[in-house]
Amino acid sequence: MESIVPLLVAFPLGMAFAVVAMAHVKGLKRLTAPLAVGVVLANLILTFILLGAVVPRIFVGGWGPDPEKALGIEMLGDGLSKMMLVIINLVALVSLIFAGAYMRRFTKVWLFQALFLLMTGAMNGVVLAGDLFNLFVFLEVAAIASYALVAFGCESEELEAAFRYLVLGTVGSAFILLGVTILYSLTGQLNMAAVAQKLELIGTSPAVLLAAAALIAGLSLKAAMVPFHAWLPDAHPSAPAPVSAMLSGVLIKASGIYAIARLVFNVFGPTPQYATILIALGAASMVLGMLMALGQWDLKRLLAYSSISQAGYIILALGVAAEVMSRAQPDEAVAGLCLFGGLFHLFNHAAFKGLLFLASGSIEQQVGTRQLKEMGGLGRSMRVTGFCCRIGALSIAGVPPFNGFFSKLIIIIALAMAHQYVLCAIAAGVAVGTLLMYVKVQRYALEGPASGRAAGATEAPVLMCVALVVLAAVCVAAGVAMVPLRDHLFGPARDVLLEATKALSTGVIR
Repeated sequence: MESIVPLLVAFPLGMAFAVVAMAHVKGLKRLTAPLAVGVVLANLILTFILLGAVVPRIFVGGWGPDPEKALGIEMLGDGLSKMMLVIINLVALVSLIFAGAYMRRFTKVWLFQALFLLMTGAMNGVVLAGDLFNLFVFLEVAAIASYALVAFGCESEELEAAFRYLVLGTVGSAFILLGVTILYSLTGQLNMAAVAQKLELIGTSPAVLLAAAALIAGLSLKAAMVPFHAWLPDAHPSAPAPVSAMLSGVLIKASGIYAIARLVFNVFGPTPQYATILIALGAASMVLGMLMALGQWDLKRLLAYSSISQAGYIILALGVAAEVMSRAQPDEAVAGLCLFGGLFHLFNHAAFKGLLFLASGSIEQQVGTRQLKEMGGLGRSMRVTGFCCRIGALSIAGVPPFNGFFSKLIIIIALAMAHQYVLCAIAAGVAVGTLLMYVKVQRYALEGPASGRAAGATEAPVLMCVALVVLAAVCVAAGVAMVPLRDHLFGPARDVLLEATKALSTGVIR
């Protein structure tokens, strides 16, 4: 079973180059789209096969897990990695299906498909990497592919947004590399389990705190946490809709939030210092992201700022869990509830924000504008898109019985049980603000009289509607099936974080 794990990275990366080769062979160019969809579908199937399996520690290249040598390139197959693989490949598959019709107006669609597979394979590598250097390498591969995808339209807006994203992303990468370098100089190791064991002996020295600060700062920039969010509001609206769905639903989770959780809980260990930083980042992102979204009339910019706010919920839950675990008498039940709520919301955000960005792409293509004031009546003229957009809006606003309601409720209850009453009130207040921003979307985009541009709008092509329906079904099913998902998907992921270094240092990782 462990032989499947490297394939999840190698298969999409290899097929990305195969797509480029096929695009230059007469008669094969038209097969690049089915190949890209098939690759991601195969990855998703392999991921579901892995969910029920116990995966031992995997060292690529035949090297053994000798803790005294920095040779083994380890790949993780634990519960947290499996959960992230499900999210990445599910959203990637739906986005590629949507792109089958959406990307026809662009030239060199095969290049989009190759870059998309490259980004997907690299993100799989990020969540499977068991050593710090390969984590950094896969972060960079995913980032480089995403820079090109943001600029794919080659208009001035796309190029400017991609350049800003490139510059700030490079700054974030420099901080991450600095942190990795400091840790290597302190421990002589790159393997996460070995680094964690060495840091346990070294303790919390100024050098360790500097490494942690550099890593958290760099990864917070990747996750677009306030105040490191400047690149996101321009990159998301400028990118093609399938890319926006991946950036918001997956990339900022895998490149930022996942890596922060893995390092804080499994490498450094939760301490009051790290907990305070995460709580501050999460609360600031929730509030400022919500306030900035409320003032937007560009639909995709509104969704972009909303992503900052919703990601804040996840970081806040991680921070409170770290604070609870760092107490003199840790309460694992409360910390576990915080982690469950955060991981559940991570999954939910990938579903409903991916759905909303794809719906915004359908609307922009059919209406020709992203401005809410130039829309209206689309719920009548674009019934499938409008219905799915409503489900996404109700989900992200936290309206029962959709998935967003349950994850937000769990986070708020966990904050109250942790005696974080101010944070509990902030989380509830941001939920109300989120509801208001999506009431505006419903009012101006889907209801009311149709404006000039929206009057002639027709429903999006079938493939685009199929993608929307799939994610809308996930939003409904995730709320109804919360308990089975907790037992088989989020529970094992939560346990990896709760067990801290134990999950990485044992012979068999769940």
